[in-house]
Amino acid sequence: MQNRELVNRWRLILGSFSEDTLHSSIDVAEDGNFIYREIDDLLDFLYIREYGEDRGVRREGSLDASQMIVPEWIRKIRRVFPKEVVERLENDALDRYQLAEILTDKKVLAGMQPNMNLLKNILALKDRMKGEVIETAKHIVRQVVDELSKKLENDIRQSLSGKINRSESSTLKVSKNLDFKKTVRKNLKNYDNNLKTIVPHAIYFNPRLKRFNPWNIIICVDQSGSMLESVIYSAIMASIFAKLPMIRISLVIFDTEVVDLSGYVDDPVDVLMSVQLGGGTDIGKAMGYCETLIETPSRTMMVIVTDLQDGAGYNPMYSSANRIIESGARLFIMTGMDEQSESMYDKNAAKIMAGLGAKVASVTPGSLARWISESMR
Repeated sequence: MQNRELVNRWRLILGSFSEDTLHSSIDVAEDGNFIYREIDDLLDFLYIREYGEDRGVRREGSLDASQMIVPEWIRKIRRVFPKEVVERLENDALDRYQLAEILTDKKVLAGMQPNMNLLKNILALKDRMKGEVIETAKHIVRQVVDELSKKLENDIRQSLSGKINRSESSTLKVSKNLDFKKTVRKNLKNYDNNLKTIVPHAIYFNPRLKRFNPWNIIICVDQSGSMLESVIYSAIMASIFAKLPMIRISLVIFDTEVVDLSGYVDDPVDVLMSVQLGGGTDIGKAMGYCETLIETPSRTMMVIVTDLQDGAGYNPMYSSANRIIESGARLFIMTGMDEQSESMYDKNAAKIMAGLGAKVASVTPGSLARWISESMR
């Protein structure tokens, strides 16, 4: 029995190309509730993609039972494998083999484990989703975003405590403070055709007191595909900052065009579902727009999240950076913002930006909060 189990393990490692020599053992052997044949078929469904015609392997037609489809494969791996193995297989299916069908089937999508990797794939493929699938995707995005926000919010508040006037009263939810325009705008998606009216899922109120001389934080994010994780953290950071007293937050995303999403900053899900990944990059144009948002330079911090690879030429970017810094505003260049704080970026451009007086680094969200805290002293 021990030799048979060893043979079966080798059979799983070697795959279907060892069928002729190891066929008999794997066909009959069982280990507890797991049948090796089924395990082998499930792994082969995914990893056979490693062997294309360019490597001398051609999959011929056969009289075998009908091939599995992606939803069936998802259902079976969840029954056969432990949770951590299922997550690894799902990640490989999405990232390594681009099995986009996983994200275009509502039942399959709803059953997947919400995590950062799934969030990134949803954002990359959301344009291919329709109807109920997109609503399911939004639900998953919100789950992951809420979990990330909970992890970050406490750290950010602790970093900024003592630097911000925390005595300001919270918003009073009374009729005279109703923000009618924002309530309508945020609930347009909840229009009921039968009732011919908007059914609000959330009501928004204005602050009871206006903020006096707030700090202005402008977060400007490159939405090219390589910056996806930084886009996610930037949207979440902006939503957390927006809740804090004495801070006015602006959120801008860009490729070759510039989009101001400051009106949606309180809901990072809306922001992320608006992102259009890919395309060119015009950093100078985006920074030029952000300059127009500066009112009091001495109380302004501009955070540019980008890999500094400017497809429109570098001089406009350098010129804008120089004007921002000379005005008295603080300029942070984040070449990456994620939990690993790792990124690929234009090191020569980073060196020039630092020489102009910008603070340049790849950072975690917590590190950015500490930088901002120090600058507010």
